[in-house]
Amino acid sequence: MSLELAIKQIEFARSYTLTLLADIATEEWFTMPAGCATHVGWQVGHLAMAEYGLCLYRQRGRAEIDTSLMTSSFRKAFSRGTIPEPDPAKNPSPEEIRGVFDKVHAQVLLEAPSFTAESLAEPVDMPYAAYATRLGSLLFCSHHEMLHAGQLGLLRRLLGKQPVR
Repeated sequence: MSLELAIKQIEFARSYTLTLLADIATEEWFTMPAGCATHVGWQVGHLAMAEYGLCLYRQRGRAEIDTSLMTSSFRKAFSRGTIPEPDPAKNPSPEEIRGVFDKVHAQVLLEAPSFTAESLAEPVDMPYAAYATRLGSLLFCSHHEMLHAGQLGLLRRLLGKQPVR
């Protein structure tokens, strides 16, 4: 496995996620269809928080730029185990969530090519894919995004949208 492959997988997963989001109106981002325990806003916020954690924080710790990427309250709102809140007034706006989602991804694509083989071989705790290393964290990022893309795909259908082809 290589850094180049991990980056390509991250880019592919994001491209697919963007196709799922393309025609979901911001007014629908906090809709929780009957029987569904999540909404688009939480899924997108969670993906932003997870990509930051797996691809930036785990790779190089906190950096000065991180405060401009996302606030600690944003991270806490969308961390694993949090409960999606359907009230738009109790969430960041869809534009803010999407902005963080896009900024974190751009920063990952900016920084990731500079990660060294030595640093990528350093061990990490779960979650990771294939290897218990920083490279494994990068690989897990794309797997994690595709898992949530499945949830976004289901939300699309529950919101009355056609599947993405």
